[in-house]
Amino acid sequence: MRRSTRARRSPGIARSKRLLAVVGTLVVFGGVVAVTQISSAQDRRTNKPRPVAGQCVEPSPGSTAPSGASTSRTWQNGRWVRNHWGDGQESVAECEDGKDGTVGTGSAVACPDVAAKLPQVPDRARAEVDRNLAQLQTQIAEADRRLAAEGNKGAAFIRNAILQPLAGKRKAVLDRITTAIDRVGPRPQGLAQLAECQVQPTGSNNGGGNTGGGNNNGGNTGGGNNNGGNTGGGNNGGGNNGGNNGGTAPGAGLGVLANDCDESKLEAHDGFQKGNRCVSTEFGEVGAAANNPSLLITQFPQQVGRNQPFTLRVSTRNLVRDRFLAAGQGGYYVESSLLNAQGLVRGHFHTACRMLDSLTAPPEPQEVPAFFVATEDGRGGAQPDDVTIQIPGLPESGTAQCSVWAGDGSHRLPMMERANQTPAFDSIRINVN
Repeated sequence: MRRSTRARRSPGIARSKRLLAVVGTLVVFGGVVAVTQISSAQDRRTNKPRPVAGQCVEPSPGSTAPSGASTSRTWQNGRWVRNHWGDGQESVAECEDGKDGTVGTGSAVACPDVAAKLPQVPDRARAEVDRNLAQLQTQIAEADRRLAAEGNKGAAFIRNAILQPLAGKRKAVLDRITTAIDRVGPRPQGLAQLAECQVQPTGSNNGGGNTGGGNNNGGNTGGGNNNGGNTGGGNNGGGNNGGNNGGTAPGAGLGVLANDCDESKLEAHDGFQKGNRCVSTEFGEVGAAANNPSLLITQFPQQVGRNQPFTLRVSTRNLVRDRFLAAGQGGYYVESSLLNAQGLVRGHFHTACRMLDSLTAPPEPQEVPAFFVATEDGRGGAQPDDVTIQIPGLPESGTAQCSVWAGDGSHRLPMMERANQTPAFDSIRINVN
């Protein structure tokens, strides 16, 4: 990892300027890191590094989606929402084919987001509604596959052979959803208008910081990963080391045991998901209290059946979802936290569900979750912004803990200005019968 010129001139300041960076990372996020397996953004993956040069290796447990693809897409409120599985760890088939399991550039079938348009679904209708929402996603996936295989036959073929049949299938499903809700609650209006789909370029929301700078694999694991001034300049000058200027040493009188890896006996972290390593990447930029990220799960079922699809609705604030470095490809803990021009954290958010063996003792931290995705879509800002997460089902009966938390570009929970601010996370429990 490249060191700043200031660090070479003054080792003492170099140690101080990364106050508790390593310790804070390992302690605060240790429990999260053990169960997170998230994948890479699909912006440009032609030059992505392989875990073993020239070889395709099996991904770690829980790293691939049920469909076998590393990324799934949904069209929500005029933009693509990408859910990444497996931290950039592709299946062997994807790796050997040189594909990433989704369309990063080109076109794909985009349909109106039905889940986001539904009213509050009554509990008695939830199971049937979720089954039909899952069927809508299956239909889109099938249309996508045909578009990829036969889309070169022209616009008329796409319209007559793909989009029109898809609209007919969707209308039947939308009618079933309407009937299911109408039996036990107010009849939803206008769902039939959501049947029509279109073909949209999949790279249309990858502008700005999302595909620019060092976000595209390659440089993420190299020296340029710290984006020049992002980990130098204002971040490590002025306020961060300002305590010394006032005569008060950092550490509140306790002293600082370590703030870099110079004296560590552990091997240097290399950007992949490995423990017993020392991370030298600086924490980076922390926003003002009013700009720190927050999020909330706003809609969820209290009970589902085994393997029954369901949805979570997540609302985020002050999180720009445009930075996602591939942990499975060496992008873990390699980039300092970044703010945009408005002082908002650039990153993404994660959703995980795990089965609890006990309701009186904490779970084992190393267990692989039953469901995990990381979500980035190039959207998000100072105002609340909703994203719907579609979960294909949980295979075991019992109590599931489903959690959502924000991450910066390197998957760390964003820093807060004050110690008494609540980080950006939320959890709910669901009974799985």
